[in-house]
Amino acid sequence: MKSIETADQAKQDTSYYQALTELLYQLADDDFIISFRGSEWLGLAPHIEEDVAFSSITQNTMGHAFLYYQLLEELGEGEVDVLAHERPPEQRRNASYFEKRNGEGSYMGEPRYDWALTVVRQFLYETMKKVKLEAAVKSSYQPLANTAQKVLMEQPYHLAHWKMWMQQLQASTEEAKTKIYSRLEEAWSEGQDILELGPQAQELEHHQLIAGEDYLRNQWLKEVQATIKTPPASPLGKKFGSGRSGEHTPDLEQALQTLAEVYDSDRNAVW
Repeated sequence: MKSIETADQAKQDTSYYQALTELLYQLADDDFIISFRGSEWLGLAPHIEEDVAFSSITQNTMGHAFLYYQLLEELGEGEVDVLAHERPPEQRRNASYFEKRNGEGSYMGEPRYDWALTVVRQFLYETMKKVKLEAAVKSSYQPLANTAQKVLMEQPYHLAHWKMWMQQLQASTEEAKTKIYSRLEEAWSEGQDILELGPQAQELEHHQLIAGEDYLRNQWLKEVQATIKTPPASPLGKKFGSGRSGEHTPDLEQALQTLAEVYDSDRNAVW
């Protein structure tokens, strides 16, 4: 398939357009929800250096979400702020595992967050993000390929950060090891939709927008197993359904409501 250079060209083929927008929503929504959960650690990270590092990673990740929403805006899907804040949960395409609360309590109340959950989730997420970006730089949609190349200038540093945490905690105390492996087992029971491309999976591969699910899954597992000393033996499950098909948990609604508080206070404001 020849390269598609512009949004107008992409819209000439309905099948291509539907597959492309589906992929962009998945990429944008994953970054959007992950960056929110990361932002909830501001001032609560294990030490001040991590607080600064995680805040920077989170800010970058929200910037990546903006780039994908911007591509959707260019395709006529709506304004960036509307796509980010006004779409209901059932229209979101992020993996349901990514929306999981950081722990008990609330940021403005008495947060009792679990660092092991965050480390595991960020590591699994950044590993898949790397695999997808490396595939997306070869996308038939040139604006997406260009964006993926731009994001890849920052993303490897994010992944290296969470690899370091995984390696250190796996080599730490028995309590740390127990917490990490417990959260890994949990992720394996809930996180299958991390690896899915949703209802348009075949069309995405057919139109050469990104590599197929099998390839992405195998690359992800290879990367993950290089860091995790004892990966769970069971296959990944979908405890909460597939976020790629609009199946989500109440945690997503809580996140979206919090994210939109300032936006909803004055939707006509110019920031």
